[in-house]
Amino acid sequence: MASMTFREVEGSSLKYWMLFGGTGLFVLFGFLSYLYMHHHGHVVTGMDNQIVWGLPHVFAVFLIVAASGALNVASIASVFNKPMYKPLAPLSAILALALLLGGLLVLVLDLGRSDRLIVAMTHFNFMSMFTWNVFLYTGFFVLVGIYLWTMLDRNVKAYSKAAGTAAFIWRLTLTTGTGSLFGFLIARQLYGTAMLAPMFIIMSFAYGLAIYLMVLVAAYAWTGRPLGDAVMMRLKTLLAVFVAAVLYFVVVYHLTNLYFAKMGSAETFILRDGGILTTLFWVAQIAIGCVIPLVILLTGLGRQRSWIMIASALVILGGIAQMYVTIIGAQAYPLDLFPGMTVKSSFYDGVIHEYSPTMAEFFLGLGGVAIALLATIFGVKVLRLLPVNLDDATIAKLEH
Repeated sequence: MASMTFREVEGSSLKYWMLFGGTGLFVLFGFLSYLYMHHHGHVVTGMDNQIVWGLPHVFAVFLIVAASGALNVASIASVFNKPMYKPLAPLSAILALALLLGGLLVLVLDLGRSDRLIVAMTHFNFMSMFTWNVFLYTGFFVLVGIYLWTMLDRNVKAYSKAAGTAAFIWRLTLTTGTGSLFGFLIARQLYGTAMLAPMFIIMSFAYGLAIYLMVLVAAYAWTGRPLGDAVMMRLKTLLAVFVAAVLYFVVVYHLTNLYFAKMGSAETFILRDGGILTTLFWVAQIAIGCVIPLVILLTGLGRQRSWIMIASALVILGGIAQMYVTIIGAQAYPLDLFPGMTVKSSFYDGVIHEYSPTMAEFFLGLGGVAIALLATIFGVKVLRLLPVNLDDATIAKLEH
């Protein structure tokens, strides 16, 4: 690692500013969508009193979960002391910070009254998982920021392993907290299970690594620096393991629910009778997000860089679909207040709720993704995050 040379992106090329400006355009669209929703209220969205977490929350939770997983590579380098991953660690840390920033900004801008955020930050209910997550998100920024500092500054490099270990433990806690937001909710039939906490952790591993792979390849292709196959093969194998684990947890989660008679109707709704939600589950989440990437990564196709990128993109699309089914699907199905009884009232009890997201919601969520990418692009430009050379010969020297 001592012989590895890190360098920021040199010069101010036209293609860099085109990339920066194009990404910034989506940030602008997201901000305009926020202003539109803030001025008119959530009545202009597809959300209502039944579906209170809409498409922006799908993007936000996906980005927050992926932020934890994006730190995978840095954690492997420091906590598990794997030399090959050490030159990859700085990009991993900055991407984790950028993804969390994008996700939290979407959450804040989707509140309806963003100016009221100060109330949530100064008045705490420690019986609520939402309160604990305020501290978890803040702590993640602090610890990963310190970890990144120890990687970039030789004067504090001796503390890198300790900072990396602290960040590793904290990110597992953060993802557990995010999963527990849903796992502790008993007001929705498909929430309220301890399975969601570990499932969110393994989902973060897969989504974060898929995003990291795409950013890594794009950064090296964009800057014209060599990136060897040794790095790609190691990371794609790791991605295959994580995707398989996600599929395993999804199967166990639904089998666990099907075991209990009271969950039968809710599971039938998701697995068979949910319309677009059922289609998203089987086609987007399972087939596109898990099965097809596994086929690509575990066969001869996985030896080609272009197919690894396709598999990573499919994992990301499948992850967004999984968040949509998890967040929207559980709200769409009504809570079974009196099992075995038919409930009718003016408050939509017992009614399956419809939800159609609007373009404003879509662009607000996409704006969060753009903010994460913009922060990453800026970080790569001004900080020494990328090694000049990551070819196979350089990696071989690191490991021996």
